[in-house]
Amino acid sequence: FTGPQNPVEQVSWDDAVEFCRKLSGSPAEKAAGYVYRLPTEAEWEYACRAGTTTDYSFGNSELGLGVYAWYEDNSGKTTHPVGGKKPNAWGLYDMHGNVWEWCQDWHGDYPSGSLTDPTGAASGSSRVYRGGSWSSNSDNCRSANRSRHAPAYRLINLGFRVLRSSIK
Repeated sequence: FTGPQNPVEQVSWDDAVEFCRKLSGSPAEKAAGYVYRLPTEAEWEYACRAGTTTDYSFGNSELGLGVYAWYEDNSGKTTHPVGGKKPNAWGLYDMHGNVWEWCQDWHGDYPSGSLTDPTGAASGSSRVYRGGSWSSNSDNCRSANRSRHAPAYRLINLGFRVLRSSIK
């Protein structure tokens, strides 16, 4: 899909990681002390939830999803410019819907018990992606929903979001 404000899609996990590496290596970003990477699965969900424990960042009912997300019921089978729907309580747009987003982690079973900022599996054959997309049903757009594919996988509804850290 085209559009200067639309999310990137049809990128593999490998492509997304390479983008972060190149961006981190640019002279301006190095001088500013910034490093870019994909979020871990835990970071992604924390940001999506925006302090909530509900199914969606705005509550448990899917009835409000159309206000926050482009998904199968309202997308017209295409991506849309980022920021066209309401942001979550932390000001983050498109955490539900528009495009699935690659995460840093290998897919694996969740550890048992309560953990703070858990890490993903140490290895595997599939990487995690989160968030649902323009072609997803409401259940796939829930904050806790997860999916996975091989790192080389590409799809018209799969993109990524980056995190910026300061090393200074």
